[in-house]
Amino acid sequence: MEAARTIILDKVHLNLSSSAGPVNVLRGVSLSIGAGESVALLGPSGSGKSSLLMIAAGLEKPTSGSVSLAGTDITNLGEDALARLRRETVGIVFQSFHLIATMTALENVALPLEFARADDAFARAREELDRVGLSARAHHYPGQLSGGEQQRVALARAMVARPPVLFADEPTGNLDTETGNDVAELLFALPARANTTLFLVTHEEALARRCARILRLKDGAIVSDSRAVTA
Repeated sequence: MEAARTIILDKVHLNLSSSAGPVNVLRGVSLSIGAGESVALLGPSGSGKSSLLMIAAGLEKPTSGSVSLAGTDITNLGEDALARLRRETVGIVFQSFHLIATMTALENVALPLEFARADDAFARAREELDRVGLSARAHHYPGQLSGGEQQRVALARAMVARPPVLFADEPTGNLDTETGNDVAELLFALPARANTTLFLVTHEEALARRCARILRLKDGAIVSDSRAVTA
């Protein structure tokens, strides 16, 4: 099972077009992330952090190089197969929540399980909302929730199917310090319970230091890969 919970990028390049000419967003990135690891990706704005996450999660294709997710080479995988793999193996939390405005908190959390045709989708969604402390807000719509509550709903939705890999892109970026700290506690507690691999993109050093491993990206290349020192 460990191989099925691994992210591997090998010599990944991403080149995009712009009005000023080609832009080399990622330059030969190689990395391997094992089962249950918590890994933070740090770097200045424009360094390619979110692009690297999108490629690792199968949401963007690299210009060259190879990508393996959950034991499957996804580099040339078709869209239908890629969508199925993401549904089965990946949870994603974005900075801007990405909740469906016309669905309640409960419906938003149940959605991944409904796509998977799980019979107990709503029962499991209620349990996950309870884990993030929002059982009393289950029937509220996103517009009726605070930013911190919306992010907790988004985290519950990402974790409800117990995915092998959780990607988080600046998950506290739109929150005040106190609320961000509350979300961060859940961000590390929920994946740890399920032995889920956490791949976190952030600009916050303090948040990154809570991970077991820190990658630093500069000008589209990894310039540092350090592991936490344990006693």
